[in-house]
Amino acid sequence: MAWQRYVALGDSFTEGLDDPDPALRDVFRGWADLTASELARSSTEFQYANLAIRGRLYDAIVAEQVDPALAMSPDLVSFAAGGNDVLRRSCDPVTLMQRFDGTISKLRATGADVLVFRFANLVDRLPGAKLIGPRVRFLNEAVGDVAIRHGARLVDLWNDREFDNPAMWSVDRLHLAPRGHERVAAHVLTALDVKPPAEWWESPAYPRKRSWPIARAQDVRWAGTHLAPWVKRRLTGRSSGDNITAKRPTLLPM
Repeated sequence: MAWQRYVALGDSFTEGLDDPDPALRDVFRGWADLTASELARSSTEFQYANLAIRGRLYDAIVAEQVDPALAMSPDLVSFAAGGNDVLRRSCDPVTLMQRFDGTISKLRATGADVLVFRFANLVDRLPGAKLIGPRVRFLNEAVGDVAIRHGARLVDLWNDREFDNPAMWSVDRLHLAPRGHERVAAHVLTALDVKPPAEWWESPAYPRKRSWPIARAQDVRWAGTHLAPWVKRRLTGRSSGDNITAKRPTLLPM
């Protein structure tokens, strides 16, 4: 099938952190852009919008992005949300997935194909794994049920063990590195029955094993550079997405 209007919705995962666009300064590319570039090969009429903004919680994504996306009459929508919610102590996974079900139902009711995601496993590399882990597993299981119920296309990253490779992730341990985004794009295209470039499936070598003192020193630097600012934003009610706007707010050719 040749889609002509693809709209991507979500947070930093879909915005493309941390995959710098080689053609645009201070703009991230990411798996959605890579996917759109491949889909554009099948139709001269293809257009793409990306409304995702880093740091957005589920309700903000729905409030800010769903109706504007539907106004574009897309025939393909990707919806990835909830990852930021599960990091917060107040998250109620059951209620969150009830709202998720309603959102996918609304998107599918337009006749558009909808992509949903089981997120890759990064729980073991982050603090608070005992709190976050059960939530992530619940969401990933529930997403599969929603996909079946509404006929959405499921992109299953959770069961891809290649994402255990630290080289797939950026230095903040939370966002994907460029090779990680390529692999996600390969999964997305496969879910759409489109063959991805073979090199996007290639796995980078694992980083060399570090000695205990070096590993702990890197953990300390990571905590100061990435964890502490995240905690400060939580305490002050701020977001990494404050004053950030969508990089492709309207449908445009690739």
